[in-house]
Amino acid sequence: MSQKETEFKVDVEAIVKGKMGDKYKYLPRFVVNWLKKILHQDEVNAYLTGRASGKYGQDFLDECVAYLEMNLKVEGLDRLPDNADGRYFTIVSNHPLGGADGVALGSILCHKYDSKIKYLVNDVLMNLKGLAPLCVPINKTGGQSRNFPKMVETAFQSDNNVLMFPAGLCSRRQQGEIRDLPWKKTFIAKSVEYQRDVIPVHFSGQNSNKFYRIANVCKALNLKVNIAMLFLVDEMYKNVGKSFTVTFGEPIPWQTFDKSKSATEWAQWVKDKVYEL
Repeated sequence: MSQKETEFKVDVEAIVKGKMGDKYKYLPRFVVNWLKKILHQDEVNAYLTGRASGKYGQDFLDECVAYLEMNLKVEGLDRLPDNADGRYFTIVSNHPLGGADGVALGSILCHKYDSKIKYLVNDVLMNLKGLAPLCVPINKTGGQSRNFPKMVETAFQSDNNVLMFPAGLCSRRQQGEIRDLPWKKTFIAKSVEYQRDVIPVHFSGQNSNKFYRIANVCKALNLKVNIAMLFLVDEMYKNVGKSFTVTFGEPIPWQTFDKSKSATEWAQWVKDKVYEL
């Protein structure tokens, strides 16, 4: 593999062009420059072409955890069953950070399950080629979102454990409490369909007050564009060097999710179990 192929970079300008198409020419240059700054393009690329260069999958995730100086206290890892007899699991977690939590969980689970992990990420993160081997891409911002069911199906049909953040978005401040938005029912329906037990995980931590204010303003204005998402890389850098506790709960048998509740109700039930950990 050539040096050119291994040195992948985040190119904000190219991503925006890809999203906007012909409309890109009407975008003021200062907006592009602001995006590069808030997304820390130069810092991220220095990392990707430096210490992370040529690392993929588990090695990439481990390097990310080291780069972010994450101090992880892992509890309940012994509760996780192995993949004996071809059994695979649905692993669901709250999503307090919106990025670093996914990296850390991926690293922990890759070590536990010999990289037999798939998780669903948006197509912007798929630009991180080191992450790509472990991911099924989801385009949440473009026309390909209609393919979401097919992408989920692909993940559950694979011989991999599936890591999901059922809220879809990272946690928000609601009535003074940092907590996920309502969980989507997809993981319940697919876990039953493919007879996968569900492993609940709680990840500690939170983003800055500024982030939650921006998110709440966007909600109050009923904006369709998720402006807060743009600040997640900035939040990641604010969380460098902090400590987090990752708690794994007892696996929940897929047979638990019977007709006594709807799939949506079962999803919130699992969410409540996560916050009890």
